[in-house]
Amino acid sequence: MDDASKQTMSGANASPLGRSHQEFVVNALGQFESQLIRYATWILGDIERAREVVQETFLRLCREQPARISDHLAQWLFTVCRNLAFDVRKKENRMSPLSDADVKAFTPRPLAALEQKETMSQVMRILETLPKNQREVIYLKFQCDLSYKEIGEITHLSVTNVGFLIHTAIKSIRKEMMISKSIVSKRRFAADVVREANGLATVDLKKGGFNENQS
Repeated sequence: MDDASKQTMSGANASPLGRSHQEFVVNALGQFESQLIRYATWILGDIERAREVVQETFLRLCREQPARISDHLAQWLFTVCRNLAFDVRKKENRMSPLSDADVKAFTPRPLAALEQKETMSQVMRILETLPKNQREVIYLKFQCDLSYKEIGEITHLSVTNVGFLIHTAIKSIRKEMMISKSIVSKRRFAADVVREANGLATVDLKKGGFNENQS
């Protein structure tokens, strides 16, 4: 939690928060702030606007009673953050694509198990070709560790639809990866054939070259 966030929380509204309420907000800030910033950045394509949205999200949290939302805090925070971010994007017509930094921030954990940097970059490129609703549920599931139910409440989708979108997205990624691997394999095979052919030609030349009279 940075100093600006601490000042924002301590100065939220004119009235001070009770100790238990303040602890609730501070704990939420420590647990969810970075995830919310990444999520808002993903929506807006602008990290500064994202920080403003997240700050407003926590200001609104300060005005809520912990008992009313404590059992679904993550869902509440991501819903408020999402709505605010879309409001900002609508007003400013921000449809910017993700920057390289944003792409690096978005690393779904199951896919990251592939580990190899080149493969991960390829996965990220495939993700960017998927429909936005698929990318969003993948992000919320694998980057933010939210349940299908929480994702459904945030995106206004049924749990079944969330599961379908995630399944479809992963299936598409696997398919594209297989196609890509097949293309790479064919290129490598062709390159090996060319190298082998060049190697044989070099050997023949060293032996005295080709005989023009040979049929």
